[in-house]
Order: sequence, then C-alpha cells, then structure tokens
Amino acid sequence: MKLKQLAMAAALALASTGSALAQTVTLKFHTFMSPQSAVWRDMHVAWMDKVEKESGGKIKFERYPAMQLGGTPLNLYDQAKDGVVDVVWTLVGNTPGRMPRTEVFELPFMMTNAESTSRAMWDYVQANAKEEFKDVHLLATHVHGPGVIHTKDKQVKSVTDLKGLKMRGPTRLTTNMLKSVGATPVGMPLPQIPDALSKGVIDGCVIPWEVVPAVKVNELTKFHSEFDPKLPALYTTTFVLAMNRAKYDALPPDLKKVIDANSGLETSGWLGKVQEGNDVAGRKSVDPGKNSITRLTQADYEAFRKAADPVDDDWVKEMNGKGFNGKALLDNARALIQKHTK
Repeated sequence: MKLKQLAMAAALALASTGSALAQTVTLKFHTFMSPQSAVWRDMHVAWMDKVEKESGGKIKFERYPAMQLGGTPLNLYDQAKDGVVDVVWTLVGNTPGRMPRTEVFELPFMMTNAESTSRAMWDYVQANAKEEFKDVHLLATHVHGPGVIHTKDKQVKSVTDLKGLKMRGPTRLTTNMLKSVGATPVGMPLPQIPDALSKGVIDGCVIPWEVVPAVKVNELTKFHSEFDPKLPALYTTTFVLAMNRAKYDALPPDLKKVIDANSGLETSGWLGKVQEGNDVAGRKSVDPGKNSITRLTQADYEAFRKAADPVDDDWVKEMNGKGFNGKALLDNARALIQKHTK
C-alpha cells in the first residue's frame, strides 16, 4: 500500500513538473512606433518571432504598436516598471533626468556606427549605470544610425544656415546640440512630427534616414543634409528594450533562458545594426526630382563640431554636480565605442 502511495505521489509530482514546463506565458509588448515602420517590422516583430520560436511556442506576445494600449511615448518606461505591460521599446530621452549617465551616447559626434555604438552602450551601462534601470529587467540597449537634418524651405549647407530655424529634436541632449549650433530647438516625440511640419510648428527635424518614410518627412520636407558616414555622426538617440522585473522573475527557468539568449550585448548590437541598415531604404524614399540631398563637407563637420563642443562640457559639469566623474564617464563611453568599432 505504501509503495502504491509513493508511486502515485511520484506520478503527481511528474505531472506537476510537466505542467510547469508546458506553461505558456503571454507577454504584452508596447511601443510608439507605427505598424508600418521598419523598426516595428524588422526589429520588434523579428525579435518577438525569434523568442516565440526558440521557446517552442511557450512564450507568446500580444503586440501593440502605436501606443495602442494607451498613454503617450513618455509613459512607456513606467508602464513596464509598473506592470501595466510586460515589454517596452522606448527612448531613454522619454524619461528625462532619470538615466543621466546613459545619455552620454547622445552627445554630438559620439557615434561611429550603430552596431558598434550599441554594443558599447550595453557594456557602458553594465559598468557604470546599472542602477539607472533597477526598476526593470533590462533586455537590450542600442542607438540608431547617423542623425540627418531635414528642412522644409531652407537648404542647410553650413552650420550658419540653421540659425533661427525651429528644429525638432528627440531628446534633451539633442535639443541642447541644436541650440548650440544656432537653431531654435523644439522637443517632441516622433509621432508628432508630421502634424508639426504640416502646421508650421517646426521648420524641420533631425531624424535618421530609416524613419523618414514612417513619419512622411520625405513628403513634408524638401531639403536633407547629411555628413559623410565615415565621420562621427551629428547625433544619435539611445533606446532600451525593457521588461517588467516581476514578470521576468516569475518565468520558469527554461523560458528565462530563452529571454536571456535574446538579450544583452549581441541583441543590442543586432538592434543597432538592423536599424542603421534600414537607412538605405529610407534615403531612397526621397524623390530626387522634388527633394535635394546635401553632403556636408569636412570643413562643415569641423564647424558643427566646434559649435557643439559646449554640450559635452555642460554634460560633464552636470554629472560632476550629481556626484559622478563626468569626464571619466565620457572617456569610458568613447573608449568603448572605439573598442567595438569595426
């Protein structure tokens, strides 16, 4: 009788284990990018598909682009922190002041290419700024390709051409850079750009080529000014892929392994590479019969860089005021970018 009871207990335990292993977890993924954007299609959907496949179908995603679950882009990070959703993709700049050390990668002329700089960003955060993301489980960090100047009515051929133009910037450091080169900076989330251009709220914007078609900048502006891609980029934007910490902690070990395998250094580099890779298609979306693309010279680059130098100095002073060694942080970020640059 005792043996029979033991056998039954073992069977129940085995069944319970099998049930746990067979558990399906559904995760809500939320972001502001439109479902027609290359970022959504080639990065977000591709990442979710990969996770679902590698989990053997045990992880399923509910997919919500374009803020379909409500709120604004500024709310995304807190939605993941508070468990309103499970996974978000958002800008660090959408939480101004909360990740100040991480913002270093948004300083002017920092980035070499998006893949290498994204890898550098992951290593930098692990070494210098992990506590800035203590409220979530950080999955990846990355940047986009070189920022490009897009204007409605005035062609920008030199730094002086930006004087007085109302230019949209994505983050506080980019708006600081725009101010330093003579523009009138206007901060606003990406989805607001088309309406702001149409109504004359802004004269132009700075965004990478890949997102140009998604916000109709190829239709709403006439002029585009870019630097030689071999030179450090005018600016870039920092992004995070983040998960609700309690949701991650509650995953069974086999599913944690799947999430972990699609997180970290390699995933960060992949996201940056894919996003910058779509710059080619974004650039081709511009009609050469209606629009003009200007390649700024080495001399223009030097002039822009000189005008933007105070932004670095101000950031270092700001970090010093917060009790950090600003110069050491900046030097470390630059060294990591060079280390990873291919």
